[in-house]
Amino acid sequence: MPNDHSIRKTASDFPPEVLELFDRYVHGGISRRGFLEKAGKYALAGATATGYLAALSPNFALAQQVAEDDVRIKTSFEEFPSPNGYGKLRGYLAKPAKASTQKRPTVLVVHENRGLNPHIEDITRRLALANFIAFAPDALFPLGGYPGDEDKARELFPKLDQSKTKEDFLAAADVLKKLPDGNGHVGVVGFCYGGGIANFLATRINDLGAAVPFYGAQPPAEDAAKIKSPLLLHYAGQDERINAGWPAYEAALKAAHVKYEAYIYPNVQHGFNNDTTPRFDETAAKLAWDRTIAFFEKNLRT
Repeated sequence: MPNDHSIRKTASDFPPEVLELFDRYVHGGISRRGFLEKAGKYALAGATATGYLAALSPNFALAQQVAEDDVRIKTSFEEFPSPNGYGKLRGYLAKPAKASTQKRPTVLVVHENRGLNPHIEDITRRLALANFIAFAPDALFPLGGYPGDEDKARELFPKLDQSKTKEDFLAAADVLKKLPDGNGHVGVVGFCYGGGIANFLATRINDLGAAVPFYGAQPPAEDAAKIKSPLLLHYAGQDERINAGWPAYEAALKAAHVKYEAYIYPNVQHGFNNDTTPRFDETAAKLAWDRTIAFFEKNLRT
């Protein structure tokens, strides 16, 4: 479904200080009240802190690219056991509707720190249209699942036991590896929190086919040395918080002779791939996504 770019705001519509405050708010660095109090100091003519928050928050309908009922794909919510995690995981499965004599590669999709929201479901459908089987677990499932509200989801997230949540994602990767219609090759793509999980999975799964973290937190250097899978890493130029860990990670990858490609997209914000918010950058997002699909094609098809 085409996007209406005529009503989409961009990062340039906001003072840089407000964008930085919003990033801190989204990642738990400050409260909603803290954002509103501080952002008000940078309000331009006719703008308010409340207006900034509303404008920067996701608009899922605006950004949807693949309709939920698109006849080219089949989607369903599926549950699988996770004995080392929370016991059971639930996620959104999307696959091409057209039958194929060849088994398809699989991709695990890992959301940001708000759980399985409509944007991540849309990402999963996009992968299905690209002829992959894609599965997006909801880390919030043990707490009732994504609540349909971004603020509530953000409040729930710190209540997760991350050791169990990580085991849930490991179990999800194993599910994909064993899918009857999958070819046994598993890739992972993750965004923000999910980018960190993608990096983590690469340190734990020796036969992971490919890992693509978007602006994700880096693992410790000693864990980076365990990575066997090829990496494609996407970073935003205006993302000091995440980029601070890149030099040490790159040094560890080089020392361990890990195959990787890394791109830092200049003058874009953390979250530049998320087309539900003004931090979205269409040019950088398209380039990063095209690179991601090509990377999966290269590493997962054979």
